[in-house]
Amino acid sequence: MKRRSFLQKGALASLSLPFVQNGLSMQAISKKLFDVPKNAEDKVLIIIRMNGGNDGLNMVFPTDQYAELLVQRANILIPENQILPLSSSVGLHPKMTGLQTLFNEGKLSVIQNVGYPEPNRSHFRSMDIWTTGALDINQTSGWLGRYFDSEFPNFPDDYPNVDFPDPFAISLGSEVSTTCQGLMGNFSHTVSNPFNASNLLLTSVTNDGTYYGGQIEYISTLINQTNEYGQQISNAASSGNSLSNLYDPNNSLAVQLKYIAQMISGGLKTKVYILNVGGFDTHDGQVDQNNLSEGVHANLLQRISDAVHAFQDDLQLMGLEQRVAGFTFSEFGRQIASNGSMGTDHGDAAPLLMFGSCISNGIIGNNPIIPDQVNNQAGVSMQIDFRDIYASILKDWFEVDPNVIQGLFEQNITYYDILQGCTNSIVESEPSGALNALVYPNPSLGQHQLRFNARNEHYEIYLLDSVGKMLYKVLDKQLTASEQNLSFEVQNLSSGTYFYMIKSGQFNQLVRFQKL
Repeated sequence: MKRRSFLQKGALASLSLPFVQNGLSMQAISKKLFDVPKNAEDKVLIIIRMNGGNDGLNMVFPTDQYAELLVQRANILIPENQILPLSSSVGLHPKMTGLQTLFNEGKLSVIQNVGYPEPNRSHFRSMDIWTTGALDINQTSGWLGRYFDSEFPNFPDDYPNVDFPDPFAISLGSEVSTTCQGLMGNFSHTVSNPFNASNLLLTSVTNDGTYYGGQIEYISTLINQTNEYGQQISNAASSGNSLSNLYDPNNSLAVQLKYIAQMISGGLKTKVYILNVGGFDTHDGQVDQNNLSEGVHANLLQRISDAVHAFQDDLQLMGLEQRVAGFTFSEFGRQIASNGSMGTDHGDAAPLLMFGSCISNGIIGNNPIIPDQVNNQAGVSMQIDFRDIYASILKDWFEVDPNVIQGLFEQNITYYDILQGCTNSIVESEPSGALNALVYPNPSLGQHQLRFNARNEHYEIYLLDSVGKMLYKVLDKQLTASEQNLSFEVQNLSSGTYFYMIKSGQFNQLVRFQKL
């Protein structure tokens, strides 16, 4: 079976001689090259949970049925002329100008009517279904946790290690997500502030063979793992950068996404980041009765829109946006008809938003049908099973074998074209088996790393300025088949754009970076 690795099999082992040329120093470090494709190993997934049941009909409007909406929710419906158009029949809440901008730039897609069969309107049960990716009430592992288990069945024993020094997933906040729950442990590491990672009391225990001894040993393993992961996270965040001036420091989601940008640019190999925004259980007071485009729900939607817009701006400025994709979800939508308390009650399906420069931009799926009469507290009917969206992300973003994917879910998978191919931030695209070079942190202040996959060939690496003028040759030697991680001091360079040109017998590849 052709195995496509979800995780960065990243670590640095053997060491070659240091090299210094024209004030640029580097240390060549390599490790055993795993027999897996490299296209997906640097990809990152952002998951934003809208906790409480988001009113999708107050976020994404089927404007071709505005008259029907006016019948069903006149007391909360935003005036038609204030809706932000995405197409001739679909619009966004007026507070979501940031996401409208991303849509117009080809960096946002709307997937309509996402849910699951025979919906359950309980917050707890519905969230269990979304995080486990299963309707089976006995399922306790998460959809990503099951995948991680298939790759790393001994976790958490012996992790982190030299090959996998970084957490597989990070939950921003104080609570791990069931999404990453595996058989023996949760693959997600909680982080509130990456610059102040917790330092728990180091423990060393010996299992005496009793039940108590085994439990204490397990707790000790988790404590020590937390400390080691915390150090990796802090190092990456401190090494990383952020360039966007769009982040609102009073927007908690924006602060968390800025942290993620800093960790990614600092070289952390974590593949999944999970965030949570609460407050979407809007049974009453969903809108301001004096201005229907304002209110609790409007503020929540603006928080997400502004934060994601700033994050995408940051990734673009740092040349990292082709590495990152994300989506929002909620445990259910709300009912089509509003209630008498200026709010909405628990419903069924709702739109899911995907963001990133590598998503299939546009509206996926048909608009929900809004009838003239709504009976039995009806919600929006499901058209697209959320588990098919999960599966499509695994296949197209992380390049997981479809045979593996099918084994993670209980129903027959239908794949959707929600992602398009993107490479890393490399100027020249390369054929299969290319170098897959990456500079991090990028942008850079002082020292940074150039990572690429070498073959048994002679390599030359040059530093070029923004117009392609050669400045220095920084490497001229024979390399073995391995992943190279070269450390460069660039603090003496002037601010601006630069490139590394990597030349061998088979490949010429340019890698761009920004010097601050």
